[in-house]
Amino acid sequence: MLSRLVLSGSCVSKSAFNAAPIRQHSLIIRQFGRDAREQAREGFSSRMGARTRPSLKERLMAPAGPNAFSMGKGALVGGSALGLGALCFYGLGLGKGTSALNNSMLWPQYVKERIHNTYMYFGGSLAITALTALAAFRSPAVLNIVSRNGFLAIVLMMGAVVGSGSIAQSIPYSEGIGPKQFAWMAHCAILGAVIAPLCFLGGPILTRAALYSAGVVGGLSTVAVCAPSDKFLYMGGPLAIGLGVVFASTLASMWLPPTTALGAGLASMSLYGGLLLFSGFLLYDTQRIIRRAETHPMYAMQKFDPVNCAMSIYMDTLNIFIRIATLLAGGGSRRK
Repeated sequence: MLSRLVLSGSCVSKSAFNAAPIRQHSLIIRQFGRDAREQAREGFSSRMGARTRPSLKERLMAPAGPNAFSMGKGALVGGSALGLGALCFYGLGLGKGTSALNNSMLWPQYVKERIHNTYMYFGGSLAITALTALAAFRSPAVLNIVSRNGFLAIVLMMGAVVGSGSIAQSIPYSEGIGPKQFAWMAHCAILGAVIAPLCFLGGPILTRAALYSAGVVGGLSTVAVCAPSDKFLYMGGPLAIGLGVVFASTLASMWLPPTTALGAGLASMSLYGGLLLFSGFLLYDTQRIIRRAETHPMYAMQKFDPVNCAMSIYMDTLNIFIRIATLLAGGGSRRK
């Protein structure tokens, strides 16, 4: 019995000794399998992460963040600070060169009359547009036409504005009331009807927008007059490029909602970029009008045209007013 026990004990000890490497190998195999499963799981997760990474289209159409308009606001603040600085700098006579303000003391009478007539037509353009916009807003039929957002309606309105403006500018100027003056008044009336939906913003907002626009236009005109007479005449090329960018952004923002990242970027470009762009155009056009009034021959075959000159600064002012009114109404921070 004892020998059996000893034999059995020795057999047990030998079997346990012989089973130890097997258990070690099995542990190694299990550990290797566990590591392999973890690596496979990590690889699958990385592949799934690569698959779920948003595409360019998904990022552009994602909801706009809270700072979607921050860049535009920053650019507007920077442009305003630059304008105020230029007003102080040139207003104190620190710029090099002769300004239009200094030259005005030597202007002959016909140059003064040209500039006076230009700004008379400019004021008349604003008055006709305001009265027409109010009349169109009170007419349900006209308001229904200009308030449509369809592609055909937009093309027709743009064609009416561009066509009437081209016709008014192509007619030779003659003093008094003639074909050019009637075409000019028709063009201003069409623009008044087109912007009539702005009256939905309410009188207080439009009044503030008009006051702010008058301040912007007055300040920029003062900068253009006090600056050297050719300071802003070299901006034509860059302004034309910027006009194409803003125009394309405005068209695209009509169909893309500002709640998406792409739509918010386009709306910011149209509003803030357009405001800066037409401020630059106002500087350029003001000095161009003064230069043309000074250099146009008095007895030329084609007379100096104050209507065409007025239409340029009139369009700049109208675009500035529209964007200021939109910003005051919350267009630069609206979320739907």
